[in-house]
Amino acid sequence: MRFIIFDLEATCWEGNQVGRNQEVIEFGAVSANQLGDSMSTFKRLVRPEQNPRLSYYCTHLTGITQGDVDTAKPFNSVVIDFMEWIDIEDEEYLLCSWGDKDIEFLQSDCRYNGIETEWLHRYIDLKAQYHSIRGLQKKRGLKRVLTFEQIEFEGSHHRAFDDAANLFSLFTKYRDMWMY
Repeated sequence: MRFIIFDLEATCWEGNQVGRNQEVIEFGAVSANQLGDSMSTFKRLVRPEQNPRLSYYCTHLTGITQGDVDTAKPFNSVVIDFMEWIDIEDEEYLLCSWGDKDIEFLQSDCRYNGIETEWLHRYIDLKAQYHSIRGLQKKRGLKRVLTFEQIEFEGSHHRAFDDAANLFSLFTKYRDMWMY
């Protein structure tokens, strides 16, 4: 079994986002074997198509610039690279993210781009499971949980690869407790 600990960043705006579709603008992932050892990584930026101009809020939150996404490949190309990196045809895998927003973004962008979504059904929400394992009622963000667990956050918060790498640290700490 190969575990794919991943995080995505998406277009965003301050305040009311009604009527605006968020699009994936960055993939970050770490693959791990059943022993919790890191096997490989995936890091890509994505050029948004529905809302190609990043908001000031999005750039400020993520640190991703307009120039970064302007030179990136579109979602349909990057997601194919991601699927090949996972090796969805020949490898037993499980997608793992912090909360369900990332899988929702993937499903939405795949549907928009005419890419089948069956490969996304092998998925667990580590945030929900973590809170259940620890008996916590109030949901906490990843950075706060890492502090609580005395795991130092490394890199930049709201950058997909850095968030995935930090989630990987939490994943390995509880590797025998995840339900899948």
